[in-house]
Amino acid sequence: MTTEALWYLARGSGVVSLILFTVVVVLGIGTRSGRTFAGMNRLVVASVHRSAALLALVFLVIHVVTLLFDPYAQLNLIDLLLPFGSGYRPFWVGLGTLALDLALAVTVTSLLRDRIGLRAWRAVHWLAYAMWPVAVLHGIGSGTDRGTFWMLAIDAVCVLSVVAVAVAAHPALRPKTRTPVATSPRKEHQR
Repeated sequence: MTTEALWYLARGSGVVSLILFTVVVVLGIGTRSGRTFAGMNRLVVASVHRSAALLALVFLVIHVVTLLFDPYAQLNLIDLLLPFGSGYRPFWVGLGTLALDLALAVTVTSLLRDRIGLRAWRAVHWLAYAMWPVAVLHGIGSGTDRGTFWMLAIDAVCVLSVVAVAVAAHPALRPKTRTPVATSPRKEHQR
């Protein structure tokens, strides 16, 4: 594969990974709200959430492996595991490494959920909410397309989607249900 093809594959898989992880976060927030989401019941949302997360991980692996073989990025395995040591844009690539590490922690604990228990899984799973903005910042700072209109538009749509769902799912914004006032049988009889 040529250097140019590797670079396009790395860029494209990174963008697709960002979009899919945005879908995962949006669905995760939607699932946590306890209400139907986008016309789907909670079980359907959870199923789509898991499937989107798996697909996002596939594209993330493609992104990372492609960068390992790309001579321009000059990343090595250590750069992919330990943040902020890369020779290429160390801070921004380091954010990507940190996001990868968080994604791996969420993935491993999700695979071991039955063995580690729901409480431990949930505690680690909350890292997904930290991973997503770190990954967004990684793309904004290290992507070669970061200044293009189309990439800025994708970043904006991703951020606005997560913010909109987070605001809509906030408990203070949930419609309040009226509970009927209980009347005693004696008062009902007196009417």
